Amino acid sequence: MALVERGGSLWLNCSTNCPRPERGGLETSLRRNGTQRGLRWLARQLIDIREPETQPVCFFRCARRTLQARGLIRTFQRPDRVELVPLPAWQPVGENFTLSCRVPGAGPRGSLTLTLLRGSQELIRRSFAGEPPRARGAVLTATVLARREDHGANFSCRAELDLRPQGLGLFENSSAPRELRTFALSPDPPRLAAPRLLEVGSERLVSCTLDGLFPASEAGVYLALGDQRLSPDITLEGDELMATATATPSSEQEGSRQLVCIVNLGAESRETRENVTVYSFPAPLLTLSEPRATEGKMVTVTCAAGAGALVTLDGVPAAVPGQPSQLQLNATENDDRRSFFCDATLEVDGETLNKNESAELRVLYAPRLEDSDCPRSWTWPEGPEQILRCVARGNPEPSVHCARPDGGAVLALGLLGPITRALAGIYRCTATNIQGEAVKDVTLTVEYAPALDSVGCPERITWLEGTEVSLSCVAHGVPPPNVSCVRSGEAKVIEGLLRVAREHAGTYRCEATNAQGTAAKNVAITVEYGPSFEELSCPSNWTWVEGSGRLFSCEVDGKPQPRVECVGSRNTSEGVLLPLAPPDPSPRAPSIPSEPTPGIYTCNATNRHGSMVKTVAVSVESPPQMDESTCPSHQTWLEGAEAAALACTARGHPSPQVRCSREGTIQPQRLHVSRQDAGNYHCLATNAHGTDSRTVTVGVEYQPVVAELAASPPGGVRPGGNFTLTCRAEAWPPAQISWRAPPGALNIGLSSNNSTLSVAGALGSHGGEYECAATNAHGRHSRRITVRVAGPWLWVAVGGAAGGVALLAAGAGLAFYVQSTACKKGEYNVQEAESSGEAVCLNGTGGGSGGGAGAEGGTESVGTMETPAGGEVFAIQLTSA
Repeated sequence: MALVERGGSLWLNCSTNCPRPERGGLETSLRRNGTQRGLRWLARQLIDIREPETQPVCFFRCARRTLQARGLIRTFQRPDRVELVPLPAWQPVGENFTLSCRVPGAGPRGSLTLTLLRGSQELIRRSFAGEPPRARGAVLTATVLARREDHGANFSCRAELDLRPQGLGLFENSSAPRELRTFALSPDPPRLAAPRLLEVGSERLVSCTLDGLFPASEAGVYLALGDQRLSPDITLEGDELMATATATPSSEQEGSRQLVCIVNLGAESRETRENVTVYSFPAPLLTLSEPRATEGKMVTVTCAAGAGALVTLDGVPAAVPGQPSQLQLNATENDDRRSFFCDATLEVDGETLNKNESAELRVLYAPRLEDSDCPRSWTWPEGPEQILRCVARGNPEPSVHCARPDGGAVLALGLLGPITRALAGIYRCTATNIQGEAVKDVTLTVEYAPALDSVGCPERITWLEGTEVSLSCVAHGVPPPNVSCVRSGEAKVIEGLLRVAREHAGTYRCEATNAQGTAAKNVAITVEYGPSFEELSCPSNWTWVEGSGRLFSCEVDGKPQPRVECVGSRNTSEGVLLPLAPPDPSPRAPSIPSEPTPGIYTCNATNRHGSMVKTVAVSVESPPQMDESTCPSHQTWLEGAEAAALACTARGHPSPQVRCSREGTIQPQRLHVSRQDAGNYHCLATNAHGTDSRTVTVGVEYQPVVAELAASPPGGVRPGGNFTLTCRAEAWPPAQISWRAPPGALNIGLSSNNSTLSVAGALGSHGGEYECAATNAHGRHSRRITVRVAGPWLWVAVGGAAGGVALLAAGAGLAFYVQSTACKKGEYNVQEAESSGEAVCLNGTGGGSGGGAGAEGGTESVGTMETPAGGEVFAIQLTSA
């Protein structure tokens, strides 16, 4: 089968396997354009193919038989035209509408798919698979419910011709989008809000409201009063529309008129009509024959209004509607600024309307100074700014001037200013206008808060004990203040005469009070009296402590403070002053000694009210004191001696008690001195005036003990080898070390303190017993050790007949092997090992097979070095430094 686009062309080739066909041809209704032939084939071009389906027949004549074959050619047409049927101009929300899509001529229909879209959303999709191959064109129709959200939505149709299974492509096309406009309109009519009565020339607001509109912005509003169309302002809030307009009826519209509101949306509208009445009611006219009349003049007042209106003047109605109302009066002072009221009423459509007018009468009269407007007596508080007012009645308004009769101060009436006590006094006030003048005397009183000055109420007052006095304070103020004085901390007011006692001294608070405030002042009362001694403040017996720097305190009671002087009398140098605290500033002060002399002193206290004498006995004491002479800082004990206390005493009065204790630890009680008693001791001397302390270092001396005597190597040495003996002694003071060697032992070396003896190249004479002795001032102690020099000799015969022999040491720099589980393998320098941890191993503390160390003070034997059987061998290489 061949598939070709409608109106297209193709070459149709026919062939046969007949060896020698006679003739051949092609039968078809399609138009042909050209032919090509071969021996067993022919090809023809078919053009402008439009039939949906044709079956051309190809034939050949072979051996008097006709061979034929039928072909199949089908056409397809792209969806070049996709048409969406137009949508309604407005579609009510909630009602169905129809979407219809046409794709004319496209096919074959069985390969066609149509889709209806809302925007990009697929509403319905239909495939026409299974339709006859010759079928062309397609229609898709759907019913859709209109929604609010569909307003302004675009609907379209998409066509797809899928020829991919036939080896061709997918052909697509879409219709032009069509916009849908949906609406919702409430079935209720609009609500009109307007006054029932409209006055000609007045501006009144009318409004028209309708809910349930969608989209409210698309709605149209018609608002009219009779045949006058209004221009409303439209406001929207959600689905509600409100149209507001100003109605200004004219005189031509007077009478009953209709107010109309019509709301249009989509193809529908809602309408409301209401009747209103347009009326004319001018304001009444009120006139005065003399708006400004002098006192005693006749004045006529007239009130008039338009036809049909009933007027009332100051409560008196006219006889009939449409007529004016009048009244007459003889103008007096009381009529000045009198108001007249004209009221007019008119009945319109069953409703009574009211309008009024007012006017004021001015009456000219001479000034009056009334007490209510200009009082005869003014009372003001001093300080804050005030406005002084003296107002006179009169028309025209009088001018008022207030001044003192003597031509002094002038009051600034009507102005804000401070009130001072200098303004107080009597003033003459004169009110003047063109009708005359009025005169009045006024008194200005300025009140001010109390004041207590130093003249009327001094800050300090002195009384003498035993006299009679009174406490009074005079205060200044208006009105005159009341003054009372109360002692601090008490509530009783001091009144009348007092017999002065010392307890009357103190601070009193005097308070002056009037209507304007309160003033308070503290008054210090001092009560003076003669001197007197008290035992607590000036003792009869005084002990001075040496080095304290204290002075004798003799406090004397008296006002003013008495002058005190203590002079030596018995057991002291006559005239010697006892140093007092504070020092007496008298001219005799330089004769006061730096330290008081013990003895009897006479103290005399004097002030301007008298004098008093007292006798004082002075003694001298001192705090503890220890120094090198009474408590040496370094002391020495001997071990084993009977235990004794430290030699520490202290000077002082009374005699101090001295206690010494060991620092750091508690020292057990011993009968005899031990070297553990050495250390620092703290000695404390105490008496009633203080303490003193010293640190004493105690050293314990003891006789020597040779604590260690060791050989290195420990087991012995071979001839030619090296060995070292080390001797360590414990002693205080340190012991002197001395050695005793075997007879004939030569080339022995000693260390600087004799603690080490060394031999290099040992000979047989070096073998034997060595003794180490330690000596100090308290005795001598020694220990011995035996060194064995032995080992194999290699005899070598040298020469011939002489038979001379030479003895060579088997190992110059011989290595010794020592078995020990406490020592490590390695190579050590002997001199370095003496001061290291390895020296313990080298000095023979590990036992070898050749022998061991003897008891303290005894000897050590050196055996033959052999390699122990059955044990690990550790080698130590001894080398010279």
